[in-house]
Amino acid sequence: MPDDFLIRAGLAGVGVALAAGPLGSFVIWRRMAYFGDATSHAAILGVAMALALNLPVLAGTAIVALAMAGTVSALAGRGWAMDTLLGVIAHSALAFGLVAASMIPGARMGLESWLFGDILAVSRSDLAVIWGGAALVVALLAWRWQALLTCTLHEDLAQSSGLNPGRERLILTLALALTVSVSLKVIGALLIAAMLIIPAAAARVVTRTPEGMAMAASGLGAAAALGGLFLSFQQDTPAGPSIVAVAAVIFAVLLAGSALRRGR
Repeated sequence: MPDDFLIRAGLAGVGVALAAGPLGSFVIWRRMAYFGDATSHAAILGVAMALALNLPVLAGTAIVALAMAGTVSALAGRGWAMDTLLGVIAHSALAFGLVAASMIPGARMGLESWLFGDILAVSRSDLAVIWGGAALVVALLAWRWQALLTCTLHEDLAQSSGLNPGRERLILTLALALTVSVSLKVIGALLIAAMLIIPAAAARVVTRTPEGMAMAASGLGAAAALGGLFLSFQQDTPAGPSIVAVAAVIFAVLLAGSALRRGR
C-alpha cells in the first residue's frame, strides 16, 4: 500500500493535469506558449509578496498572475507585440520576485520548492485547493468552449457571429493564471509551462478533433504525473523535473510512432 504522501502527490498531479490538458491545447492553438512562461515567472513575485505580507501564498500568486494576465490581455488588444510584451514582463517579474524573496528572512530556504515544485509535500488542504481550482478551470472552459474555439480558429468570423474575441481572450488568460496559481506548489514556476505544452503537443499527434485533443492531453498529463512520481520514488530524482521528463518521453515516443506510421 503506497504511503499517504504518495497518494496525495499522485492526486495532486492528476488534478493539475485535468486543468492543464484542455488549457494547454488552447495555448498551442493560439501559440501562447510564451504566455505560460510569463505567468509562471510572475507567480514568483506573488510568492514574495505573500511572504512579505504574511498572506497565503495562493492569494499572492493569484493576485499577481491575474493582474499580469489582465494587463497582457488589455495591451495585446491595443496592438502591442505579444512576444516582446511577454518577454519584458516574464523576466522582470521573475527578477523582482527573486530579489524581493532574498530580502525576506527565511524565504531563500523555501524558494527552490516554488521554482521547481515540491509535490511530495502536498497536504490535504493543498489537495483541496488544487482540485477546486482545476474543477473551476474545467467548468469555465466547458462553459465557453465553443466561443473560445471559434475565436481561436477565426477572430473575424467570431466577431461577425456576435462574439467578443477580446473577452474570450481575457477568459482564457484568467484561466491560465488560475491554473498556474494552484499548480505552483506541485510543479514549480519554472516547469508549469512544460506541463501545459508537452502533454497537449503529444495529444495533438494522436488525435483529430479539438475535444479529443483536450481529453487526451489531460490523460497524458496524468500519466506523466504518475510516471514521474514513480521514477522519483524509485531513483530518488526530483519529482517536478521527473514528471516533465516523463511527459517529454511520452511526446517523443508518440511522435516517433506517428512518423513510422506515415513512412509505411
